[in-house]
Amino acid sequence: IIKSEIWDLRLSGGESPAEGRVEVFHIGKWGTVCDDGWDMKEAQVVCRQLDFPGAKSVITGKSYKQASGPIWLDDITCNGNENSLVSCSFKGWGLTDCTHKEDVGVVCETGSNLTNNTTTLSMDHSISLSNDLGQLFDTATNCDLNILLQSPTGNRQEDDPEMVETTICAHKTILSLFPHFNVFPETTNITVEVRKPCQPYFSSLIRYLYTRKIDVTFSSALCLHQMASSFGVKQLMEDVGRLFPQIFPDDSSFYTHVSIYRYAVETKDTILEENLIQYLAWNYQNLTDSPAWNDLPVELLQALLARSDLVVPDESFVLETLESWITDRALLNSSDTVLALLSGIRFPMISAEKLLELESISPLYQIYKNVYREFTLKAFQFNVLLFSNLTTNPNIKKDIGNYSPRIYISEPWSKVLRGPRKPSPNPYPYQYQNQFGGSYNRYDRYGNYNSNPSTYIQSGFTTPLHNSLLFRDMKTSWEAIVFTRQSDCSNRGVRCESVPAAMLRDQSYSSRPRQIRFSNRLLLMCQNTYIFQVQSFKDNMAYIFKNDTQASPYPCVDNKYTYVFVVIPEYVLSGF
Repeated sequence: IIKSEIWDLRLSGGESPAEGRVEVFHIGKWGTVCDDGWDMKEAQVVCRQLDFPGAKSVITGKSYKQASGPIWLDDITCNGNENSLVSCSFKGWGLTDCTHKEDVGVVCETGSNLTNNTTTLSMDHSISLSNDLGQLFDTATNCDLNILLQSPTGNRQEDDPEMVETTICAHKTILSLFPHFNVFPETTNITVEVRKPCQPYFSSLIRYLYTRKIDVTFSSALCLHQMASSFGVKQLMEDVGRLFPQIFPDDSSFYTHVSIYRYAVETKDTILEENLIQYLAWNYQNLTDSPAWNDLPVELLQALLARSDLVVPDESFVLETLESWITDRALLNSSDTVLALLSGIRFPMISAEKLLELESISPLYQIYKNVYREFTLKAFQFNVLLFSNLTTNPNIKKDIGNYSPRIYISEPWSKVLRGPRKPSPNPYPYQYQNQFGGSYNRYDRYGNYNSNPSTYIQSGFTTPLHNSLLFRDMKTSWEAIVFTRQSDCSNRGVRCESVPAAMLRDQSYSSRPRQIRFSNRLLLMCQNTYIFQVQSFKDNMAYIFKNDTQASPYPCVDNKYTYVFVVIPEYVLSGF
């Protein structure tokens, strides 16, 4: 059960009640807010929500007492007139690439310069008000609005559908705050129709309107989300929508994902839709092996093909699975649909050898020969010409997205480091095995005994400088390391903002052409089954978000995961 209490806010660690780090209370935990994009508009909302007259300044980089909870909000944008901070737009609860060093603080106006040197002290007892209103609903004291709740059973009586009915007594004053209920001063009765599976949760929804508190279970989440959408309870709809990612890994058939996608599109819930598509993009290979693959809506497949965070072995795999999907759906002659889908394939990312094989192995090539030839010609040009020469072509500029890589995990572009596992018996008197199965020496390089040896895991690997034929024979060497302790970072002379941390370092940087850069990624694969987190490397470092510090959008039971380092070379696109 997840308790949704989204309204609480405080300032912490400041020298006065009007200053401090901004903290938000969500699902039973206090968490901080990242300072990315913050200005006075956001500060004004915070200060007014805390009953201060306004904001004086935004504080960034100040060392308040160290926070240890999650970072709940990032990339938040306010207009300045919102009633609460969580009414502003933001990525989603716990979705952040910040550390606690980027926690934002504010200084609020106190309004203490009052006539006759008097001072007004604010007292906030609103928590008890929520409980009192809940009791008012539970006891139905002085209720003045009867809600007739109807749910179709699926059967029919003569010409009318059979209904299951129940009555709830509520208060017009509360429901009049939500226009979708159509409650007016003269209204005494209203009739509401909901799906039968959702009927048990309707009373909880009405109680939420009184208290702004609700218990959400995975079985009730879809109903509460749907009813909140129908009745215009926007904040509840958005917050319940953010809980859906926690159930995504539970259904390996992916039928649930397809149903939730259709529902998100129907209700125009863009946050839920994006969370779902992101999970499917990260786990595209599992999706193509699932029973739901052939039932995938065309629009959902197009959305996946448009993404650069699609995690796949290589671009040939994307084309092969798409051709299989088109063939199995008997869409070979649906030219508009086929052409729209093929335009999402990044042919320049397919190796020259596999491009040559398309004519003989592709089930679509002979039907769409001209289209394939056009796409493969552009791909061959990409392989043998400098990209700066190609960008003068207006057709290249129009399709520039197809010249950018996705997250390709086949060799040689990725390196897997597995961890942690139980150490095996040590056969060497001076060598000890670390938690990852690697070894470390009890003596340092100077021959001194080390009572606290490093336990990090590391591995080296080599990749081409770029995937095009021009640079395939030029190699670059990489060092991949996972740090689990701060002392390991120190021993390597590396500054880690938090642990676990991963480092991917280019050991051939000086020989890299200026027109090539790397946008490398770290993937975390839970129990070798599904990818639940993707991180970018900043200054060669990536940090793993653990459940007790920063929330990952998708859960991983017991934090048992594998590290996948992915090298992603791309051309520097000047002028785009």
